[in-house]
Amino acid sequence: QVQLVESGGGLVQPGGSLRLSCAASRIDFSIYMMGWYRQAPGKQRELVATISMSGRTNSADSVKGRFTISRDNTKNTVYLQMNSLKPEDTAVYYCRASRQYSDYWGQGTQVTVSS
Repeated sequence: QVQLVESGGGLVQPGGSLRLSCAASRIDFSIYMMGWYRQAPGKQRELVATISMSGRTNSADSVKGRFTISRDNTKNTVYLQMNSLKPEDTAVYYCRASRQYSDYWGQGTQVTVSS
């Protein structure tokens, strides 16, 4: 059974930083597009950033210049470095692994930005 396990969430003050990790197991990690999504209370889940098999990245305009996605295929792990956090970044952050005919999600990790 494929597992995606997120970690690194928590409470941080505005302007602070967090690094999220998502460890994948039981998949051929290197051939999957990996992504981070988030869902704030009362809102739809939205894309934060993705990284392709080749390392090409894409991110939402709202996080450009502040968040960086990366992956380590030797550790089957994808990361999201979040800097200059704002209260509006508060959400549950989900990891996703996707390719043709396959789509997996983690359980999510809470990020709260508040003073």
